[in-house]
Amino acid sequence: MGTWRSLRVAFILGSLFMLLLIIAYWDDIGGFSLYPFQDLKHDSLHSDCGSQRLSSDAALSASTIGARSGPSVSLPITSRIPLSPEDTAQTHPEEEQKKPPWENARKEGGRNRVLAGDGDQDVRKQMIADVCSGKTNVEFPGRTRVIEQIPYRELDHLIVDDTHQIIYCYVPKVACTNWKKVLVVLSQALISPSSGKPYIDPEAVPAELVHNSSLHLTFAKFWHHYGSLSRYLMALKLQRYTKFLFVRDPFVRLISAFRNKFGRPNEDFYKQFGSVMLRRFGNVSGSLPETAAEAFAAGIKPTFQQFIAYLLDPETEKDGIFNEHWRQVKYDFIGHLETLEEDTERLLKILKVDHLLHFPSGAHNLTSTSWERDWFAQIPIATRKELYKLYEPDFEMFGYAKPDGLLQQELD
Repeated sequence: MGTWRSLRVAFILGSLFMLLLIIAYWDDIGGFSLYPFQDLKHDSLHSDCGSQRLSSDAALSASTIGARSGPSVSLPITSRIPLSPEDTAQTHPEEEQKKPPWENARKEGGRNRVLAGDGDQDVRKQMIADVCSGKTNVEFPGRTRVIEQIPYRELDHLIVDDTHQIIYCYVPKVACTNWKKVLVVLSQALISPSSGKPYIDPEAVPAELVHNSSLHLTFAKFWHHYGSLSRYLMALKLQRYTKFLFVRDPFVRLISAFRNKFGRPNEDFYKQFGSVMLRRFGNVSGSLPETAAEAFAAGIKPTFQQFIAYLLDPETEKDGIFNEHWRQVKYDFIGHLETLEEDTERLLKILKVDHLLHFPSGAHNLTSTSWERDWFAQIPIATRKELYKLYEPDFEMFGYAKPDGLLQQELD
């Protein structure tokens, strides 16, 4: 009897060991794709710390409002990147040549300098490394928090495509609709009513459908799909898959978010955020209209000043609007909205899907850096400086120059 029991235990342990081996070589335990992991990395990998705070779909930032976007990295650290003429006044030309490229990147072209191309991916990653390593003067909450400590519900911005071994961390208001269309086509997640088959052209995918969370497999859903194996599979996919995100100028993104969510009636945002802004900062007497449509018809809607005040309000932070979404994620590609076409063309080749589809050509977001003076004209300088402090990690990490013009003078 003792021998039989020992054999049963050995059989069970052996079966569990084999299961773990299978998971290590195949990506989806629910439906094996019989191919080993491929090395899709075309650039040297940097461990991005995912240091910044981004919002979830259920929270304010998730819809693009106050979400700050950014990963972090653990890499050899260089000195702090100069951001203003005062920082570089004593620099000699021969010293400039000795500095690594990421030290000079922001100064070559001033306010709108963005980076593209093979070498610039290394620059972008190093900029993130400088901030997230803790060796710069920029600090922010949760910088050292690891992804294992993030609740599943806060990982819904990490979309997974197992077939092509892709992880896309989407940032609202940074071409995320078109990238979600691409992921829908690659994953064959949506059937075209006209053909009865999955969409094959991202351009044809209805924009109003791609934000439906049921279409995408995200890390937030891993517990439901994989149970106790979730964290193991997340770590495995983060190690093996190609991971990317796109970012943009932080202040321009705020303007774009406000225009999109509060410039016209939006029932969800009015109920969850707009009404809160009006009660806190709108000096509204009596009760507010029930719906966004009624509020707009009565001329009651949040202003940009109230929006900024809401973002800076300590109570907003307590409400959990700025949720942290990624830590220790090794991003293989960091795109900029300002160089969307060239970045996208290169990334589709890296992902080895450029022969399968074309990136949608839809209308680009029209919010421009040149609009900042107009939008911030009514915002006091002290408030602008406070807002910059909140988003300073984004400016530093993603290579956007400090907006000195907004921070040092009154705007006409």
